Amino acid sequence: MRRLTSLDRWTLGYVAIATVALARSFSGEGITDWQYLVAAHTMIVGVALLAPYARDGSPVGRFLGEWYPMLLLAGLYGEIGVLTLASGFQNDLAIQHLETAVFGSQISYRWIRGMPVPWLSAVLHSCYLAYYAILFAPPLALWFSGRREAARHTILGVMITFYLCYLVFLFYPVAGPRYAFDLPHNAATAVGPARLTQWLLDRGDSWGAAFPSSHVAASVVATGFALRYWRPLGFALLIPTTGLVLGVVYGQFHYGVDALSGLVLAGVMLAVMQRRRAAEMPARAGESVVGVLDVST
Repeated sequence: MRRLTSLDRWTLGYVAIATVALARSFSGEGITDWQYLVAAHTMIVGVALLAPYARDGSPVGRFLGEWYPMLLLAGLYGEIGVLTLASGFQNDLAIQHLETAVFGSQISYRWIRGMPVPWLSAVLHSCYLAYYAILFAPPLALWFSGRREAARHTILGVMITFYLCYLVFLFYPVAGPRYAFDLPHNAATAVGPARLTQWLLDRGDSWGAAFPSSHVAASVVATGFALRYWRPLGFALLIPTTGLVLGVVYGQFHYGVDALSGLVLAGVMLAVMQRRRAAEMPARAGESVVGVLDVST
């Protein structure tokens, strides 16, 4: 029997809890066309259960069997907005109080208004737009350079980070400063990257997905794995990742504490995944020795 990997199990676990959040929406006003979300959950469960068989097949099957959660990210993120809107509540006031306690003011509101510098805005918004490049560059580079185990480890770490963030979104939705406050209009928002970012968010943002910042958490985790497995790539990603961490606050997409909590989550994830990797290495070395001994006998 083909075994499920940690990635498969995390995916199945996330879908199970997300289904609870979907069922909860039935007690309120409900979700229009909820059957499509149930069908999507069923499809993801089927994909996760079939993934071990795909990994034993053709090169395309192996790729899809390892990468399917990353390829489903847009859909998983889009579902967040549907479920959190249906929940009928948000926790922005509590996060705003925390923001004031940590930073002394609403930094996500004040920063771009107090420092409307066009070049700074262009740089930080460009870094924000590089989000998917930051996210996918490490596992793709590792995969196609033959470092398959490192790529798998990176995908697992990134996806666990997303799943943890998404679970918080589902049960503790925070709309974020983009919805809580009026949008800024000044020289900083007039630059091309800022206008493009707002255009994209108007068409693809998910309400309730602010705290913690999955943009920050996942980008830092991906860059951390790049530094671990392919240092030149990791160093190349440090600047856009740092810009993204600052840009989510400067652009009024996240509260400062959203970004800070994303950084904390990323640090914890990288530390846990490193310890997990270190613990696996002796076991695998032992398996290799046993395999050699078996063959020799």
